[in-house]
Amino acid sequence: MAGAPAHAALEATREAKHGDYQCNAAMGLFGRGKATPSFPCKSPREVATAIVGALPPTPLLAGTPGLAGPGFINCVIDRRVLAARVKAMLVHGPATWAPSLPATRAVVDFSSPNVAKEMHVGHLRSTIIGDTIARTLEFCGVDVLRLNHVGDWGTQFGMLIQHMAETHAGGLEAVGDADVADLQALYKASKKRFDAEEDFKARAREAVTRLQGGDPGATAAWRTICAASRKEFEAIYDRLGVTLTERGESFYNPLLADLVKDMEGAGVAVEDAGAKVVWVDGHEHPLIIQKSDGGFGYATTDLAALRQRVADEKADWVIYVTDAGQASHFKMVFAAAERAGFVPSQKGGAGAPPPSTRIDHVGFGLVLGADGKRIRTRDEGAAVRLVELLDEAVSRAGAAIRERDPGAAPDRVEAAAKAMGFAAVKYADLKNNRSTNYKFNFDDMLALQGDTAVYLLYAHARIAAIARKAGKDVGGLARDPSIPIDLGTDAEAALALHLTRLPEAIEDMAADLAPNRLTEYLYGLTEAFNGFYTECKVVGDPAEASRLQLAEATAVVMRTVMGLLGITPLYRI
Repeated sequence: MAGAPAHAALEATREAKHGDYQCNAAMGLFGRGKATPSFPCKSPREVATAIVGALPPTPLLAGTPGLAGPGFINCVIDRRVLAARVKAMLVHGPATWAPSLPATRAVVDFSSPNVAKEMHVGHLRSTIIGDTIARTLEFCGVDVLRLNHVGDWGTQFGMLIQHMAETHAGGLEAVGDADVADLQALYKASKKRFDAEEDFKARAREAVTRLQGGDPGATAAWRTICAASRKEFEAIYDRLGVTLTERGESFYNPLLADLVKDMEGAGVAVEDAGAKVVWVDGHEHPLIIQKSDGGFGYATTDLAALRQRVADEKADWVIYVTDAGQASHFKMVFAAAERAGFVPSQKGGAGAPPPSTRIDHVGFGLVLGADGKRIRTRDEGAAVRLVELLDEAVSRAGAAIRERDPGAAPDRVEAAAKAMGFAAVKYADLKNNRSTNYKFNFDDMLALQGDTAVYLLYAHARIAAIARKAGKDVGGLARDPSIPIDLGTDAEAALALHLTRLPEAIEDMAADLAPNRLTEYLYGLTEAFNGFYTECKVVGDPAEASRLQLAEATAVVMRTVMGLLGITPLYRI
């Protein structure tokens, strides 16, 4: 048949009654072949029948694949194959299931707060989505550079430095840690003057020039401010269990002039009303890479960063995790970088090989309050401080634990409340399609039932309790290759099937950079285990050894996925 080769459309069935996997290739093959006079099949079902008839015998499948509908081919995996697969995972570890991704070195740019400003709820999504992407790529063997592209350069520092120079008795040289302890107050005071006093605004802009020129006093004050902000950021990252390498805008400042020169020399950048710009197809306005006054903006820094990450860091995958509102900006930056030859073309096409370096912008929606509007504090309409949100989640989780177990030891409650509170916030965000907005609601995310982190943590703790009740070394039992798993019931087979689909969930997540693929898998696994535990007695049953291994496999995979989501599992609650 003419045209590109057909690809087998194999996917998991939506309902167990249709089998485990379904191949939908017959419809596509019929659509392409029916115009050929010699094509022997009169319908997609005849194509499906021919495919099934041509399949060689395989121990992977239980019986012959069945046909359904206009041409669907349904397959059931042999239970012995499922059992052996789960056993191999227990013996060799879940990392052996990590799929291979088409990248060896990745840069993930995420979180990226602004120095001298507190992290607010708007930074939550970038931080935890980026962390989950980084964790998943690392699990698959990719060398990941986790970059925090903090806003540590620009007009706001001239504003801050000039304000301190005019209000600090000892001048900039005498500014110390104590003078920037309350960065929010300092920022608000200087911003108020910047907005209200034209003379101060002019002096602030002059201060930026002095900073960029390496003035000792301005540079010392800038470093003090950055160090204070870094300390506050780290307190948030420690709570969330997130690690990052800080590389702010200032890192790229020495590269900007050469970048503009190179883009001009290549004919990519042109002069327009005194500014240097790059025109991008499909956009009404150009990308400005040097202002008419000689200054540089975000676009210049982002281009320099992308160039450095590909040329110096040798990244073959660069991922930016920011709000969806920046999609147009990054689209223009990527297009300008392609024109300048900093990155290969991302267009691809049918039959074309993937680019040697893949560039992705991972956009996400807003965090909304109960009123459906962007979440704000009760006073002044400011964005909710992230530290306050996290602390409240822990406080509420602790109260719920004490209510359910009034006699719980305080240290156990504190540890469980931290794990549960942070997990609840993360999971409630990650389970949503990242491109959509979602409502932030403590009651929903801390619910004991439903698709919540709390439900999953309790489920894991119950599995741990089964192992304790058995009074056996379940881990040793599971790792012993001589003790098999037997899937004697449909519930056991359904659980084993879901366990073996972990690599598929990870592949789906990496393909779309969508963490909700992992949360959907984790919730589905928990439901499959509950179905198994309802139907199958474990401790004291003749099949105890096999079923304890299924329970252990579930716990191991749950912990693996929780690890990818940045969630700490609980063994007792």
